Amino acid sequence: MSIGFMLRNPDDAVIWRGPRKNGLIKQLLKDVDWGEIDYLVVDAPPGTSDEHISIVQYLQATGIDGAIIVTTPQQISLIGVRKEINFCKKVGVPVLGVLENISGLRQPLSDLKFVKPGEAGETDATEWALNYIKEKAPELLSVMACSEVFDSSKGGAEKMCREMGVPFLGKVPMDLQLCKAAEEGRSCFADQKCSASAPALQSIVKKLIKTE
Repeated sequence: MSIGFMLRNPDDAVIWRGPRKNGLIKQLLKDVDWGEIDYLVVDAPPGTSDEHISIVQYLQATGIDGAIIVTTPQQISLIGVRKEINFCKKVGVPVLGVLENISGLRQPLSDLKFVKPGEAGETDATEWALNYIKEKAPELLSVMACSEVFDSSKGGAEKMCREMGVPFLGKVPMDLQLCKAAEEGRSCFADQKCSASAPALQSIVKKLIKTE
């Protein structure tokens, strides 16, 4: 359920002050006929604003199992996440765990695009590079290429979780196939394309099920 389903044009902006936003949140959580469901997942924006307070207030009567907090590895993101964790503790929402998203870029070497820089600009060298690898070292085609996207030199979410005493759920790498699956509305577990991210996500799901 989303206010986006109610807009005449999907590009329309919803320019509302706090009271109207809180009224909509109440309608979505208390007036929608959700039927028989196993889970109700609320995707909240970052921060500790009115929206978060309203969500907690409207759901506390029926019970909130907990919050899953998503962050990226760098310190500027973790500063906000620390505040979010403290917010959850103050309002009595259990923190089920913290997930580190975009924890590096990871993809099969065969999916990489290779370019050759020159004075006139870059030229595509993908075909040449892959043919060279196939001929000289074909075993490399089954190797994952990994690269840091954000600075995690300070320990990232895992270190922060140890310091704050909350569970660390795991790291999900940036996976172009996962992004594509999300855009196409299909499960990343349905095929073997999301080989970089699916195992990490499965591990996180198992940890969450154990906390029930």
